[in-house]
Amino acid sequence: MSELLTRQQKEILALLARNPDGLNSEGIRNGLKNPPHLRTIQRWLARLAAGRQVTAVGKGKSMVYRQAAPIVTRAALLEAGVSEAEEAYESYVPLSEKGREIFSYVRRPRGARTPVGYEREFLDSYLPNETWYLGEMTRNHLHRIGDTGDLERPAGTYGRAMLNRLLIDLTWASCRLEGNTYSRLDTQNLIEFGRYPEGKDAQDAQMVLNHKAAIELLVDDAATIGFDAHTFLSLHGLLSENLMPDPDASGRLRSHPVQIGGTVFVPLAVPQSIEECFYEILRKAGDIRDPFEQAFFIMVHIPYLQPFEDVNKRVSRLGANIPLIKQNLSPLTFIDVPERAYIDAMLGVYELNRVELLRDLFVWAYERSAKEYTVIRKSLAHPEPLRLRYRRQLHELVADIVRKKQPDFLLTVERYAEDNIDGGDRAAFAEMVQDEIKRLHQGIIARYRLRPSEFAAWQEARKLK
Repeated sequence: MSELLTRQQKEILALLARNPDGLNSEGIRNGLKNPPHLRTIQRWLARLAAGRQVTAVGKGKSMVYRQAAPIVTRAALLEAGVSEAEEAYESYVPLSEKGREIFSYVRRPRGARTPVGYEREFLDSYLPNETWYLGEMTRNHLHRIGDTGDLERPAGTYGRAMLNRLLIDLTWASCRLEGNTYSRLDTQNLIEFGRYPEGKDAQDAQMVLNHKAAIELLVDDAATIGFDAHTFLSLHGLLSENLMPDPDASGRLRSHPVQIGGTVFVPLAVPQSIEECFYEILRKAGDIRDPFEQAFFIMVHIPYLQPFEDVNKRVSRLGANIPLIKQNLSPLTFIDVPERAYIDAMLGVYELNRVELLRDLFVWAYERSAKEYTVIRKSLAHPEPLRLRYRRQLHELVADIVRKKQPDFLLTVERYAEDNIDGGDRAAFAEMVQDEIKRLHQGIIARYRLRPSEFAAWQEARKLK
């Protein structure tokens, strides 16, 4: 009997593999060569479901069975360079029933998934403040855990206070989701001290520095950034610097078809339609009143449209932080988000136009980020008030000194302070500028919107002094 059952199990699994959308028990019975009684088939299906070889979706007569994702052996994981914890994220990232349905589908072999193109209706059917990807209870929960106590303060107050930590965390986590090999310590050493680790690819370093520059833009210009073309094109320009095969594509919408590896989804190819959808995404995002819904909407629709030739997901992850930074909510740093989980969630959007798996991951990721930053804020000393107050002036003056190649700059600092700094703060401000100039290095020049060539020219001028 067990031998017969094994043969029938294999026949059922082969049948489901040929029908990726699933079959009900009657459909399975009709597809078998020598079908037994329906109740026997239901018993076999129950055993296959218990063994996680099939998944059951729905209830009663509407229940459909689908082949589950193949079981990956430990040896195969190690050979592919993927940790078991990374691969088995569904065991610790809470997935909803609908999230598991998507998970089950996207883990099928690529050949068992149906090729699809861009569906404009997915965007058009979303009505800001009427359609909700995040339910009311979820939004309330996120607001509660994301409250930093700075909600009534000027835009970007919390981000500036936590900037050094935010630069490292968000840069490292976002880069890691792109396959970057930098460790968190490597990232910190490059950002804070300009130290490049040995044996690492130059592209990895460029990606880290690009994230740093883009995050500083979001924090420095928190009052003026938003869901507009200038902000998002600028984000792409910063994140893609020196990483695009065609340098002219940096900061511009794409005019060529693109492909995404590992998916059966084919992105939109018509430049005029790409532009129309890009502006429609930004318009709808800007109309959304809830910051978490805004963040999630951008994480869904920017990668789905693929408005740029590359770096789309990076733009969406930093773009998702715009409403959080502006409203002084805890940031979404993507700390501990498994790369495999993020890929699966995006495949659900690309191939099914379904957001439940990405939503499960978004909520889990934000809970971790918010808890982390609650602990961090309690453990860190308060930021230096003078530096926080005159941060814009400090950056402006340092950049001006470097660009004008002024090795002797004390008189410039004094004159600037007289015109721009309150009387009682001038001496302390001048000392702060001198300290900043002394520790200036290539790893932090993006903070001042300086280019490597400008910094190199200034260094050469100092040598010739």
